[in-house]
Amino acid sequence: MSHAFVPTHRTQVRRVAQRATYLRDDILGILDAGLVCHVGFVVDGHPFVIPTAYARIDDKLYLHGAVASRMLRAMRDGAPVCINVTLLDGLVLARSAFHHSMNYRSVVVVGTGIEVTEPAEKVAALRALVEHVSPGRWNQTRKPNRKELEATAVLRVPIEEASAKVRSGGPIDDAADYALPYWAGQIPLTLVRGEPIPD
Repeated sequence: MSHAFVPTHRTQVRRVAQRATYLRDDILGILDAGLVCHVGFVVDGHPFVIPTAYARIDDKLYLHGAVASRMLRAMRDGAPVCINVTLLDGLVLARSAFHHSMNYRSVVVVGTGIEVTEPAEKVAALRALVEHVSPGRWNQTRKPNRKELEATAVLRVPIEEASAKVRSGGPIDDAADYALPYWAGQIPLTLVRGEPIPD
């Protein structure tokens, strides 16, 4: 049985709380299925949200970018971050406009980044990033050279405070609306890899 993350004041799901899950396997499964996360942080009193690639190794998320990246500089300086991954599984069309919704799986991880300076961990994180986007690709590429490694910052965010929220199933209409002559149901959405286009 999967152990659960303990909800904190920052990760407790309050709105439609029955859709929340704190189970480790659920949360890590959503993180593993996503490709892009959105990182929220504050610099000089101004909030920012930046989309970026990420990877997970055990209970750690890894982010990378240019050494000069505002987001990574803020994280190196100890700014707390909120990381979100959302997978959209479908549109839910109800008989009333009010009850339209979406089926989704989303995770929020709250924490503080730690700069990765140990060379072996840095390379392992970069490998995980490449493999997360395209499994097996690391062994089909030139590895980063010293100049590239020096120009790249890698930060680790321990997955200690996390929650997930999941919606699935069809529309939930008001009882009186079920007799209306409007189509209702689900339109599944999937992300599909296309045929590779050679360079």
